Amino acid sequence: MVGMDSLLLTQTFDPLWLLLAALALDAYVGDMNRLFNVIKHPVVWIGELISFLDNKLNRANRSETNRAIRGFLVVCFIVSVCCVIGFAVAWFGQHYPFGWALELFLVISLIAQRSLFTYVRAVGVALKEDGLSGGRVAVSHIVGRDPDQLDEHGVIRAAIESLAENFGDGVVAPVFWYVLFGFPGLLVYKAVNTMDSMIGHKSEKYKSFGFTAARLDDILNLIPARLAGFWIFFASCFLPTTTPLKSLKTMFRDARKHRSPNAGWPEGAMAGALDISLAGPRKYREGQINDPWIGEGRAKVTQKDLKRALRVYIVACLVNAAFVGLVAFI
Repeated sequence: MVGMDSLLLTQTFDPLWLLLAALALDAYVGDMNRLFNVIKHPVVWIGELISFLDNKLNRANRSETNRAIRGFLVVCFIVSVCCVIGFAVAWFGQHYPFGWALELFLVISLIAQRSLFTYVRAVGVALKEDGLSGGRVAVSHIVGRDPDQLDEHGVIRAAIESLAENFGDGVVAPVFWYVLFGFPGLLVYKAVNTMDSMIGHKSEKYKSFGFTAARLDDILNLIPARLAGFWIFFASCFLPTTTPLKSLKTMFRDARKHRSPNAGWPEGAMAGALDISLAGPRKYREGQINDPWIGEGRAKVTQKDLKRALRVYIVACLVNAAFVGLVAFI
């Protein structure tokens, strides 16, 4: 028994150091698209389960109260399933030789660090090589607004807003919940975030059924979104073409102008860091919204501003990794 205990101890690993390795490898390998063309991405599996339950339970002939209860049960079920799977993966990694490799692979696939950079950078490349039409196509992959209504400044603003907001819920939040609760925390967060993107809308179909998913996503992003804003502020302190004090000021002053309780924090920090204006009136496929501007700088942003935003993002990712390293060291 003593020998077996010693063997198990040699097989265990520190999850925080695994997380740091995952962040480093994700920065290098990115989406692993070729692999996920062969096997389904974990988020695709989650999305298919959500879609199946949505089709089965969210019927138009049911009352709003009934649909809200069913939506609540869907959230409970999916969170429970992901919790069980998450604990199983973590247990497997701690108790079997090289079991940690499965967890490492899954963590890399669930953090959108490199892929976010790639998609946003593609907008700038498309604008440069194919003009406005190319930029509209590229930005349509990362935002929900109607790209045909955007001029070049609007395309670039949309890309920068997506970069800032998704830094919060695609990078900082998964890392934050992994630091707190390991792989189960990360997987549950990604499931809730996926539910929010699929059913957490205020449309007639989802305003009741998706209510629980949307509110839970807001709660889970409450701290990470604010951390993302601070990481962007810290990143701007290391770059000569940014304005750190404006980043901090704009974040605290304008974050609450955003219709989301969380997205305004990283967007405000980014707008202030670049001394530009984001958000404001914009058209979605469902119609136009007339939100106030975040930031007090130029609204007519350029491709140079997009490049500056990407530099801020890279440094902010390093700050995020440094945070993990500090926690692991402590």
